[in-house]
Formats: sequence, structure tokens, C-alpha cells
Amino acid sequence: MPVETTYTALREKLAGFLDRVTDDNEVVIVRRRGGRDVAFVRADELSGLTETAHLLRSPKNAERLLQALTESKKKDGKVFPAESPAFALAELRRSVGL
Repeated sequence: MPVETTYTALREKLAGFLDRVTDDNEVVIVRRRGGRDVAFVRADELSGLTETAHLLRSPKNAERLLQALTESKKKDGKVFPAESPAFALAELRRSVGL
């Protein structure tokens, strides 16, 4: 659950709120009177969210990723010999036509 605060409270305890964002991976939402609300998130978290949104933007790519996720869950985390990194790279190259 995100932490909510006001602009005034944020100014008074900025360092503490930033520590909560970075140390506890909390989202802090700042409610502003007369302005749009803003949220503080860790930079690496924002980067991951942005990348995920980019990858899921294409319906075809989203379908492929969700299918791969479904297949990986069926394997219960077991790695089979044919799934070595070299095999995976060769399969990836084949699938994109290289």
C-alpha cells in the first residue's frame, strides 16, 4: 500500500520519506492542493515498470511473453538438459531468423 502525505508534510520530513522509498521500497504519494498528485518510487523500480510497459505495448509481444511465462510455470522450476544457455541462445537466434 502506498504511503500518502501532503506537500507540507513532505517538505518537513523529506529525508525520511525518501528513505522509506529507497530502503523499504514504498511508494509515496504526495497530495497537492491545487495541483496534480505525484508519486515517489525508486529509480530502479521505475525503470523496470517502464521496460515492462514497453515490452507489453505490442499485443503480439505481450502474447509471446505471457505464453512463455505460462510454459515456465508448468516446469516447476526444473531445468532440462536441452535448456542450457547455449541451446537457449541458438533457439533464440533461430526464432528471429539469424
